[in-house]
Amino acid sequence: MLMRTDPFRELDRLAQQLMGPGTWSKPSAMPMDAYRAGDQYVVAFDLPGISADAIDIDVERNMLTVKAERRPVAKADDVQMELSERPLGVFSRQIVLADTLDTERIAADYDAGVLTLRIPIAERAKPRKISIGVGSDRREISG
Repeated sequence: MLMRTDPFRELDRLAQQLMGPGTWSKPSAMPMDAYRAGDQYVVAFDLPGISADAIDIDVERNMLTVKAERRPVAKADDVQMELSERPLGVFSRQIVLADTLDTERIAADYDAGVLTLRIPIAERAKPRKISIGVGSDRREISG
């Protein structure tokens, strides 16, 4: 059997053990992807093993905050942990949203451990044609 080691993964695991899990005052970061799809801005967060009721999403002006907490699973008294690599505690991410996004119509879905937020592009930010007046439509402003 081939065994692969990743020294950086071991350093991350050791740092996590020394610093402990995230707390609400000092949460750990959560991985995310962000992209534009048509007239929407999409942000996807990896939150495996976290129940939907442990996720908190807030928007204040243009600051989006996502917090989640992975709690330990209750184990029977006769269970002895052999290996524990899944991080527990609080995870958080803050994103500054552009003024061109419609924060009033954010949609959130949670499926298979992925939280997906869809933020529509505001109407005022979408491209539009400007008509040009010609000839008699032209007016002079005096003042």
